[in-house]
Parts: sequence; structure tokens; C-alpha cells
Amino acid sequence: MIPEPRFPVEQWSIRELGLDLDQLAQSESVFALSNGHIGIRGNLDEGDPHGLPGTYLNSFYETRPLPYAESGYGFPEMGQTIINVTDGKLIRLLVDDEPFDLRYGTLHHHERILDLRSGLLHRVVEWESPAGQVVRVRSTRLVSLTQRSVMAIRYEVEAVGDPARVVIQSELVANEDLPTQSNDPRVAAVLEAPLEAEDQFGRDTRALLVHRTRASQLRMAAAMENTFVGSGNPGLEIQPDWARVTGGTTLAPGERLTLTKFVAYGWSSLRSLPALRDQVDGALSMVAYTGWDQLVADQRSALDEFWHGADVSLEGDDTVQQAVRFGLFHTMQAAARAEGRAIPAKGLTGPGYDGHAFWDTESFVLPVLTATVPKAAADALRWRHDTLDLARDRAEALRMRGATFPWRTIRGHECSGYWPASTAAMHVNADIAAAAIRYVNWTGDEDFDRTRALPMLVETARLWASAGYHGDDGYFHLDGVTGPDEYSAVADDNIYTNLMARLNLLGAADTAERWPREAANLDVTAAETAAWRAAAEAMSMPYDDDKRVHQQDRGFTQHQVWDFERTAKSGGYPLLLHAPYFDIYRKQVVKQADLVLAMHWCGDRFTFEEKARAFAYYEPLTVRDSSLSACTQAVLAAETGHLELAHDYLAEAALMDLADLEHNSRDGLHIASLAGAWIALVAGFGGMRDHGGTLSFHPQLPPGITRLSFAMRWRGATLQVAVTPEAAVYTRLDGPAIEIQHGDDTFTLDGAPVTRPVQQVTPITPTPQQPADRAPARSS
Repeated sequence: MIPEPRFPVEQWSIRELGLDLDQLAQSESVFALSNGHIGIRGNLDEGDPHGLPGTYLNSFYETRPLPYAESGYGFPEMGQTIINVTDGKLIRLLVDDEPFDLRYGTLHHHERILDLRSGLLHRVVEWESPAGQVVRVRSTRLVSLTQRSVMAIRYEVEAVGDPARVVIQSELVANEDLPTQSNDPRVAAVLEAPLEAEDQFGRDTRALLVHRTRASQLRMAAAMENTFVGSGNPGLEIQPDWARVTGGTTLAPGERLTLTKFVAYGWSSLRSLPALRDQVDGALSMVAYTGWDQLVADQRSALDEFWHGADVSLEGDDTVQQAVRFGLFHTMQAAARAEGRAIPAKGLTGPGYDGHAFWDTESFVLPVLTATVPKAAADALRWRHDTLDLARDRAEALRMRGATFPWRTIRGHECSGYWPASTAAMHVNADIAAAAIRYVNWTGDEDFDRTRALPMLVETARLWASAGYHGDDGYFHLDGVTGPDEYSAVADDNIYTNLMARLNLLGAADTAERWPREAANLDVTAAETAAWRAAAEAMSMPYDDDKRVHQQDRGFTQHQVWDFERTAKSGGYPLLLHAPYFDIYRKQVVKQADLVLAMHWCGDRFTFEEKARAFAYYEPLTVRDSSLSACTQAVLAAETGHLELAHDYLAEAALMDLADLEHNSRDGLHIASLAGAWIALVAGFGGMRDHGGTLSFHPQLPPGITRLSFAMRWRGATLQVAVTPEAAVYTRLDGPAIEIQHGDDTFTLDGAPVTRPVQQVTPITPTPQQPADRAPARSS
């Protein structure tokens, strides 16, 4: 059972009443704000108390050596770790010489509200100092979606009951003290004071600090401008690692002292110090000219446009309704202005996974962004294209042709030292290729297809052609790979990998034929594309004739089944922390949906009966020791008619962070799981598929949901689909006419809405059970 929510269930906001010091770090992740370029955790304005301070710039990192007990050929030597940069959100308050610290005095009221429609984080506090002075503090902060380099805060102090002498200190602070984040002393050394001061400047109420990392040699600048209303003669102090603007006054009861603080950030690996300094100073001047009110209005307009083509509305489950909007908001935040940078697994909400991007970006996040914010999806894929030379180098080191993209990275270098789940997890290359194909199909972006998708598809197709072989059995095989299920490492003919490689190979051949001149410039020949097609058509899909089910990989169904009852009794989940990999790798146990994921993204390669039998077979083996699994299981549960089970999996994906189901949201949010809630609803209960470039739907609702409505963008049009138990209504909100498919019925949506009946799927297998103690976390 999912625990009682910490945050009251509201349609368009996340509200926290009171302040639980033990839950500060989780709240800091939940209330994090970002635009994909800047990320600030939801720390209290005053800085203390805190769980984990955090201000991040996308792809701003420090390097560190990767540890190995024994080195080996092809092992990456250097890792990359995102670092906490100069903190510009700090605003300290003194009340009659007492620091405003909620651990002291009496807290009468504390409330924070993340408004999902406006993109603003509001806070209201009423506090009585140890000396008995009461003040009310209101603050609002944002990270701008329209001015990429800017965050802003409005901070207001009001005297309550008696006059109060108040002082506000607005700060920039580099090299903040952080809780220990790693037991590896080399990593700890990287994270401790990672920034070296290069320059500082201040005048009036404006200050600027420039720093550089010690090893990666990345330069960053942070600048602030402060405007006080109700204070006389604010003063400035500046040092290499901090700057402070101080303003104060005596407030009569009901009077307020207001600070508006604008902060601009910039970083570069190439630009000179003067250029970077001038960049952030210019950004600061621009936002000062814009002003607070217009910045807030622009933020609302940007979000109105987002929700117009992205909102999901459902009736019957208010908890999931709130969670799916929360998930969409954070998915959008993670990418909106990333512009040529990666989308990390945690977004910019925390330091989890060292700030690395994985395959989750292309397989879970980009499907959502392609359908809702296609520009952001294109930007993420352009980042992959920009790292193509590094991927070529990595393939050469592995003695492969083409390109091998990294399993985990910040800037495009492989940063994983665990080769069974990195080097062997070749499917990341096909995941990237599939995301590029999907983006082109959804948008019709010919320029991207020609200049970006083509070279990525060609080089990854060459990888598969060199990694696989035609066997004596007439099939094309890919041996020694790790699929999404990292509990079955270095296996032969993983079906997910094989089918995604098949999609990659065919997509490369098709794209090369669309753009023959550009393909020729990449040395693509007719013989090569023919070889790609031949490999794709002969791709192996291992099948167990006795069990009448596809094998996750060749021989998987012949392995001994894991003892789940024993694991449940001993509290042995997650397995990777309680069992040796030698034992895990040779048993039938699945970390996360693997074959089931193949049946979602490559569902046109399976019959309904094959999907139903496979889902029934693999459910009792799947322990979900990964947050990536629940949304995929929701999709296949819905497709095979197990709608209540699908609803449970939907709730687990959607509430991963609001309910802190894996007890690690303190390190940052699970962006792929949050995106997965959209996938579970739209692809699960909406039945949306895009096989072969055709947009199709087979909607059906579980008993607990009485209506589902969702919007998406497809080939320049905005489409809304509204589903009840009886019917689905398709409405084109704007843009050109589009062709879509409902069940077996294809029609053009141009003008009036189109209504079609809903046809429920009848399950052909009993509702499958999960491993002992691993049933989905139900919301009710």
C-alpha cells in the first residue's frame, strides 16, 4: 500500500503544510525548480536548516578517476560528477539581531506551494523569535523558461504585533559545505570545494563571481542584482567565494520590507573570463529591464502553451491526477531549455547518479517530450549527435565499426566502470536511434532527419552489423549483450536488444534512401543498406516451444527460477544489495521489464496471444528493483486486459517521488518514472502506439477511472483524446488535418470531433501474480 500522502491531494499544486526536518531532503527534490539549464533544489531561502543544498548547471561537472580493483582493456579511466555551483538563492534574515532559523523560536505556520500552472514556488512562514518577536515571511521563486540564464526570488518580511528591526542579507556563495555524498575519498575530494575563484566584481546592489573547476577546467559565472523596497542604503561586501548585499529597516506592525533578487548564470569550457563575465552581466541587465511582474507573466504564458498540448486529466483517481501533472511538470523542466545538453536521470533536482544521463532519456523521457514539447526532444537528440565523434572513438576502442554511445555520461564520454551493465548494454545505441526515428515520424522535421538523424542512424547501424552475425540457423544473432534487465547480463540474443537493433537497421536504410547525397557523403553504399535490411529481416527472436513463450534471451527460460519466497522472508530486496551477481545472473529473475518493454516499443512484432502469454510468464519473475519498470508493466497489463493491475502500476510510477517509494528521492527525482506515468496513461489506458509512423489508439479504462483526457502534438497539430468507458472522442485543437487510427478504423481528423466506441479487451490469461512481497504499491 502506498503510504498516506505527505502532500495534500490538489489538482494543480503540490502543497506542504508544516516543516518536517527529517523529510527536508525529499521536499528539496520535490520543490526543485529548473529550466534544463539551471536547476535549484527546494532549499529554504535562508539556507539553514537543509537536507542537501544544491544549485546545478547542466553539464557543469568535475572529473575524477574511476576505481578498479583490476584494470582491463577498454575500461573508461575518468568519471564525471555534477557539482554544486555558486548558490544564488540564499537570503538570510535577522530579526532584532536574531537569525531567522526555524530550529529556534516558535514556528506558528509554514507552508510551501509549487504551482504547476504558473511555475512558481510560494512560501509563507509565521515565526516567533526566541525573544518573542513575530514576523511573517512570504517568498516566491522561479527559474525562467523564457530567459534561460535567470532565476529570481521575491522575498518579503512583515512585522506582526510589535515593531521589528529586520535585516535581509542577499548572498552568492560558492563551495558550500555539503553532507558527505560518497565513501570514496577520491570522489569526496572532488566534491569538497570544487571551485577555484578567478574573479569577483561588485557595485551598488550588483555582484558577480567567476569560478573554475580544478580538473575539468570549466568556467562559470554567477551574478545577482537586488532591489529593496522599504530599506535604506543597502550595502555590498564581496570576497572570492561569496558576495552579500545587506538591507535593513525598522518595521511598524503591518509594514513590509521587500527584496526582489535576480540571479544570472553562465558557463563554458571555451569562452574567456571577460566574455563569460559580460554574458551574465548582460543577462542580468535584461531581466532587470524586464522586471519581476513581466517575468512572472512570461512564465505563466510559457506554461499555458505547454499544458495546452500536454495536459492529462482523469476522473476517479485524484491522487494519480495530481501526480501525473507533477510528473509532466518536472519532465518538462528537465529539458525545456537544455539546448544542446543532456537530460540527466535526476534532471537538475539532485546529485543522484552523479548527474549522469542514461538510456532512460531516449526510452522514457523523449517519447513524452516528442509528443508534448518536440523542440526539447530535438535539442536532446542534437546533444547526442554532437557527441557522435566520441561515440565513434569508443566503438573503435571496442573494435567495432560505427559508433557506441556511452551507458552513462554527462558530456559524451563513457563514465561507467561496470562493464556488464555498460559496455555490454549495447541497446542504448538502438534506443537513441529509435528516439530519432520517433521524433522524425512525429514532427516531419526533414532538416533534422537529413542532418542529425541520418548520421546517428548510419553509425549505429554499422555497430549492429559489426557486432552481430548470420548463424547456420539462418538467423542474425547478437551475442554477449545486456538488455534492460541488468540481472541477466552478457546474454545471447536478448529480444529487446535484437528488435531495437532491427528497428535501427531498417530506419538507417530508409533514411539513407531518403537522403542519397548525404548518405553518400557518409560512404553508405547500396550493398551496405541491403546488408542492414537482410540482418534486420533475419533477426533472431528466441522462443520456448514447450512453454509457448518468447525467451527474454536465448536459454533464459531453461534457467533455475529464483527463490522469491526466501528472499521475501529475509528482506532481500533489492537483490543487487543482498545477493552476489554470480547467483543473480544464472537464475530466472528480472530486475525490470525487458521482454515486456520490447512488446511495448516493438509490439507490431508480436501477436496479442504472444504478448498475453509472455506477460503472464514474466510477471512472477519481475522484482522491479528499478523505478523504470512499473510504467511498462502498466502498458502491457492494460493491453492484455488486466486493467486493475495496470492501474496499480500506474500509481506506483506516478507516486515514485511524491510518496518516496524507493526511499531515495532525497538525491533527486526519478525523471523517467515521472515521465512513465504519462506513458502508462496514454500508451496504457489510451492504447496509443506509433508503429510504422502511424498514430493509433485502442483506449480502455480501468474500473477506478471514469474519464481520461490527454493532449499531444502530432505533425504540427494539437490533438485531444477524451475517453469514457463507452466512447473515445478525438478533437483537433489546432494545426493541420491529421490521420489517426482507432482500433482498425482509420480516419482523417479535420474539423468536427470524431467519436468512436471503446472496445474492452478480454484477458486470455488469469491476472498474473508478482514475486513474493513485490506486488505493485497500490494507491487505495
